[in-house]
Amino acid sequence: FDPVLSVFDINLNSPNKGLGPAGGVDSLTEGGAMGVAAANTLPPGLTEEEAEELYSDLAKVEEEINTLRQVLLAKEKHSAELKRKLGLSPLNELKQNLTKGWQDVQTSNAYKKTSETLSVAGQKTTAAFSTMGTVLSRKLGDMSMPISRSFKT
Repeated sequence: FDPVLSVFDINLNSPNKGLGPAGGVDSLTEGGAMGVAAANTLPPGLTEEEAEELYSDLAKVEEEINTLRQVLLAKEKHSAELKRKLGLSPLNELKQNLTKGWQDVQTSNAYKKTSETLSVAGQKTTAAFSTMGTVLSRKLGDMSMPISRSFKT
């Protein structure tokens, strides 16, 4: 029997996990005693009494963790049932989240400023291309006259 393994070999579904069959900390080893010092597993500076207290605290914390897991599982099941009754599927939830996120983006000041800046930039770019097109048309027109004359002769 290894007292160290018995502490870590815990059934998470047991209401007395980590406490042994009798439910007490002293039942962790054969004979009812912790036997920590006998197994030479005490860290330096830790007394057997301190180790027993730590094992007791560990058992309590693990029990609380187990309880929280059970509560969380029950809440998740309840949430899934409510969503099922409301007709909410994961795809519908994703669509709603994306829609809400997009609406949040559109109402943000940063989006408005960016949108205005891009609009102005687009207008200026359009004007620049228009001007450039006019200039190119003139140049091509100027160049086409001598070419057309050379074909006529």
